[in-house]
Amino acid sequence: MSTHHPTRREALVAAAAGLPGLAFAQTRPAANERITMATIGTGGQGTGDMGGFMSFPEVQMVAVCDVVPEHREQARKKVNARYKNEDCKAYSDFREVLARDDIDAVLIGTPDHWHALITIEACKAGKDVYCEKPESLTVREGRAMVDAVRRYGRVFSGGSQRVLGDYGDWPRLVWGGSIGTVKEVYADCGGPPGDCNLPEEKLPAGMTPEEWELWLGPAPKRPFHTSLIKGGFRPFRDYSGGGMTDWGAHRFGAAMFATAHHLTGPTDVTPPDGKDVKHLTFTFPDGMKMYHGGTKDIRYVGTEGELDRGAPRPAKPPRASDMPTYKGRGGIFGDFLACVKSREKCFRDIEVAHRTCTVCHLGNIAYALKRPLKYDPVKEEIVGDPEAARWLDRPKREPWALS
Repeated sequence: MSTHHPTRREALVAAAAGLPGLAFAQTRPAANERITMATIGTGGQGTGDMGGFMSFPEVQMVAVCDVVPEHREQARKKVNARYKNEDCKAYSDFREVLARDDIDAVLIGTPDHWHALITIEACKAGKDVYCEKPESLTVREGRAMVDAVRRYGRVFSGGSQRVLGDYGDWPRLVWGGSIGTVKEVYADCGGPPGDCNLPEEKLPAGMTPEEWELWLGPAPKRPFHTSLIKGGFRPFRDYSGGGMTDWGAHRFGAAMFATAHHLTGPTDVTPPDGKDVKHLTFTFPDGMKMYHGGTKDIRYVGTEGELDRGAPRPAKPPRASDMPTYKGRGGIFGDFLACVKSREKCFRDIEVAHRTCTVCHLGNIAYALKRPLKYDPVKEEIVGDPEAARWLDRPKREPWALS
């Protein structure tokens, strides 16, 4: 049985409240208590998110971590400039960050193939987690992340701010029944990933072979290429799920939430056949169909109208006062921080993020195999197709493994 090691912040709160043992996760911290954070993965998105979190007065960013020396040094300077001191420590190995008992939460902005491993290790180390999307590389990784978050009593937020942020009152309109029962949703995002055949390049000055090895981590061994450390990893299946998981995490996620399918999954995934099936099609247990394509953004087709960019808004006002939304103030970052204090589930809780990523992964499998899939969203298994079922996970290079 795993043992939960309370963070410094949990211990202080528990001690003040006179609580023994492992009752920490049930304690509501004081509203003005400082939340110490570290950023793991300080490329473009990670650094951008880091700046967003530092805009909250209750956050103290105390550490940054990246295998690319230039990235971590730039991030360290940004943190120290924000606080006008030299207190921020820089690391190349995330394990050193997680070993610190003075860190309450981590922001994970690494390439996608690292998200699950670092999330799980962070949970084991007693840290709350904000993880950029797409949260997982495979369906099995996603479920392992859910299990770890629950087992260790952690707060987790996925990083898709666009689910609510891009669409104004759309989610409330759809959730509230303004276009009736939604029968079809069209969502635009990129396509599936491919193989990585980039040529070998020299390591940049200051970056060691050991740091490149740590960038690869559980992914297959390959020589260095600059584009991979500059955000160009997304098209390659060793590190990501292509546009399907990149923008799919946003738009499929938004569509699933607005139609209240965000805690389930499809039963059928049908790739286009060039004849009768024009778009990759996800069919949900209640019969709703979600298509990959057929719009430049998201389009909802209901029994009482449609909702699309440029189309007139439904005359019927929204009535979805019970629709889940962010807690606290300040968008998705504020939601995470509020939940770190209250120990509630975030708007993009790990289960919600996992269900969205699962749709993306299943779509990629159907595209790769060019045949329909039957899926059990309760057991999270592909039914009647052993070859396709093997795609629900993939081997990791030693010594890295989910645990």
